[in-house]
Amino acid sequence: MARLTTAAFTEQPWRIHAITGDFSVEDVWSFRTPGAGPDDFPVMVEALRAAGGIRNQPALARLLFAARWRLGALLGWDAPSESVGSRVASLRDRLPADLRDAPRGWDDDAMPLKAVYELRDESARELANKTVHTIMHLGWVPGGAGDHELRMTVLVKANGRFGRLYMALIAPFRYLVIYPAMTRRWEQAWRDRPVAGRGPGPS
Repeated sequence: MARLTTAAFTEQPWRIHAITGDFSVEDVWSFRTPGAGPDDFPVMVEALRAAGGIRNQPALARLLFAARWRLGALLGWDAPSESVGSRVASLRDRLPADLRDAPRGWDDDAMPLKAVYELRDESARELANKTVHTIMHLGWVPGGAGDHELRMTVLVKANGRFGRLYMALIAPFRYLVIYPAMTRRWEQAWRDRPVAGRGPGPS
């Protein structure tokens, strides 16, 4: 995984731009998917789904998530009244008709961010609590080695000064623990994907 500039997201012709003008780009990352072709985004998304969610992360990452959920429960950060559809409207309310009719993607308990839409080369998920309304955007673009690669962008609308302070406080944990663990898990998911005629892909 490599951290990219904001332009690596804003210069792509993705549909997400039309509905997130009031969000800020927090992070843009690329993930290595050697051998990936232009039509393999659904393959990557399915590989991520099969890899599981937070419960399959390394122990330290699971510990950080558990501590965050426990703190959120104690302080009411994640109460239903603070969620999408309560404190903030869902991005689905902003979608043009063709995106509303597009597949949403999978939703399950292993994925706290809920699906907004999923296309052949991009998808979006969202989560809201008392601190932020955040979007995880996945996009599929040509990479530098001739393969296509996965890019993840995190967009955030902080909930006032408290939300901005929260994002600043968790930044070291994201960069030192969460993103490295995510990189290993997601890039391994691509290598482990089923490949027609020979089972899992090369490790």
